[in-house]
Amino acid sequence: MTYHVQIKVMPLKDLLDPQGKAVLGGLQNLGMGSVSDVRVGKHITLQVEAESEAAARLIAENASKQLLANPVMEYYEIELVN
Repeated sequence: MTYHVQIKVMPLKDLLDPQGKAVLGGLQNLGMGSVSDVRVGKHITLQVEAESEAAARLIAENASKQLLANPVMEYYEIELVN
């Protein structure tokens, strides 16, 4: 069966996000002073062939740990969608 998986990878909350700070500065320069914080991450979608939802989630978990996220600087969240 084919499962659609969405993975959100974001910088750890305690770490500085230089890309987010650059975007925040740009938004403020455009007159959007009501924006007070920006965090920039990645949104990754996978189509996974697996025999069950649990197996698809395990594949996504392994992909996230081994390649998609750097655990020193990022965290990830996995969601299976229909």
